[in-house]
Amino acid sequence: MNYRKISLFVFFVSAYLDISAQDNRPMQKMDWFEDAKLGIFIHWGIYSVDGVSESWSFFNNYMSHDNYIKQLAGFTAKEYKPKEWAKLIKEAGAKYSVITAKHHDGISMWNTKADKAITTLQDAATKEDLITPFVNAIRQEGLHTGLYYSLPDWSHPYYDIFTRYRKRYQMTNEPSRWNNYVKYYQQQLSELSEQFKPDLIWFDGDWEHTAEEWKSQETLNLLRKYNPNIIINSRLNHHGDYETPEQGIPVTRPDSKFWELCYTMNDSWGYQPFDKRYKSSNMIIRTLVDCISMGGNLLLDIGPKADGTIPGEQLEILKQLGRWTRKHADAIYGTRAGIPFANYSGKSALSKDRKTLYLYVYEKKPELLLKGLVNYTAIKTVSVVGDIASKVNLKSADGVVQLDLTKVNFDQDVTVLELNFAEALRWEAPKDTKVTLKSVLDNPVTDRALLQIASALHVGNNIFNNSGLTVDGMDTQLGSNSEINSTVLNWIKDHAEALYETGEGLPEGHYEGLSTHSKDRQTLYLFVEGKPTGPIALKGIKNGVARVRLVGQGSMINHEVFNKLYWSTIPGIIYIETPAERLDKNMTVIAILLDAPIELYREKVGAIESNL
Repeated sequence: MNYRKISLFVFFVSAYLDISAQDNRPMQKMDWFEDAKLGIFIHWGIYSVDGVSESWSFFNNYMSHDNYIKQLAGFTAKEYKPKEWAKLIKEAGAKYSVITAKHHDGISMWNTKADKAITTLQDAATKEDLITPFVNAIRQEGLHTGLYYSLPDWSHPYYDIFTRYRKRYQMTNEPSRWNNYVKYYQQQLSELSEQFKPDLIWFDGDWEHTAEEWKSQETLNLLRKYNPNIIINSRLNHHGDYETPEQGIPVTRPDSKFWELCYTMNDSWGYQPFDKRYKSSNMIIRTLVDCISMGGNLLLDIGPKADGTIPGEQLEILKQLGRWTRKHADAIYGTRAGIPFANYSGKSALSKDRKTLYLYVYEKKPELLLKGLVNYTAIKTVSVVGDIASKVNLKSADGVVQLDLTKVNFDQDVTVLELNFAEALRWEAPKDTKVTLKSVLDNPVTDRALLQIASALHVGNNIFNNSGLTVDGMDTQLGSNSEINSTVLNWIKDHAEALYETGEGLPEGHYEGLSTHSKDRQTLYLFVEGKPTGPIALKGIKNGVARVRLVGQGSMINHEVFNKLYWSTIPGIIYIETPAERLDKNMTVIAILLDAPIELYREKVGAIESNL
């Protein structure tokens, strides 16, 4: 090979390596974000003075802009202790935090020099730059920094939109005025980049203008000039790095490799004193698990008061969240999406090398099953995360792994099992196992027999068709030989309505267990194993709920819907309380009567478009 050929070879190899490095850079910069799993969102601004909706309260004409702005005089932040905030966020288990630097109301929380800006330093009672000490405190705790920035500024004279009913001007008539606004917001982003060097910019409000009008690509280039590894959410007219579903927990995994659910503890982002609809810490922990199992992050919101203190309910949730994250750190950070529901009827996650499988258990029960694990013989150890005293015995046969949980100390919220494999886990769709009515009735292990029934019904195999089972269980003739498990037979009779002519259950994502539905599809039946540690959760049910009751008992039980936003088509999440004293000792069945035949929401969940 002569010198010229060697030179050309080196040139092409170098060019290839350079292109490869560029291709890998976006993935590398997302590593910390994908590993983080939990962040804390902070909505803090003058809206906390009167406890009104942030920015939207004047935009929607719920109050005048003049009265909204008067809150500047009451925004004291006199008890603001950013070091304590940062410590609290870290102790909750978060790896990053995103704070509102400027919301749609245009109040800048730092000492911006941008033209005609309203700032907490110059215009609020606090007379302080509130972002600088927080960013410093977050960094001292070793956490990543995110800054929320609203593209619109409904208070700024250069911005075209003022309220829902008023515009300052038409862009086509005054293009120079709009260009002045673009310069204004880009200057603010330059300031934020120079002063705080954030790891992440969390945009909002992009729906009011097109990418061309925002000059989104120009803005992105500007940010990358300061930090080539800056991470941007999807709300810069799709110029970002990850999706940001809001409030609605995805039913199925979003299309984007990187995504983050932003989520409130009650129904409000900022502090509102009369909003007491707080989710329990158990609900929040299980929401985190839901995100983890689908490979995403949870960005959990807090709304401090005007003086800088954090409401007690929010502090308690963060405390309980921290208890769980400290105990189960190995099963949270750095994990990836888990195995399909068909292989494990619950939530799961995998380590990056897929040699460790984490199983999240929502109820206290004697056993769980794994199906379709191709290399199940490679399991080396099984343990309970955070509890060395608990023991799990394993048996396997015909591709089914049975985990005995009778010696497990269950966590008060979510128990996590860790299965270590000698090689990367591989799985496939489970093979159909022939379940017959006879095999169920002859099964001496009651729990396993009932699980066989629930599993068969869930996939549409109704073993009771033409069996002699009646709709009310009375006069049922299923056999009476000495080998029949009488406990199973009696359970079948007591729960006949959930078994008689019922059809295939909910597809993956809507419920963390097995289910079936009535012939008219208007009653949904949920099979509940063991004793749940919290309320039963249902996602993506478009219908209204008429009533909920326990099958075989007639007892009505309570349910509550969270996160059903009136302006959104995404259904809320239904939480169903399960009274411990009424649970069936073998398997409980819950009947949910809907207002019409069941309709499911399984659409793609992305960023919010408009908060009308």
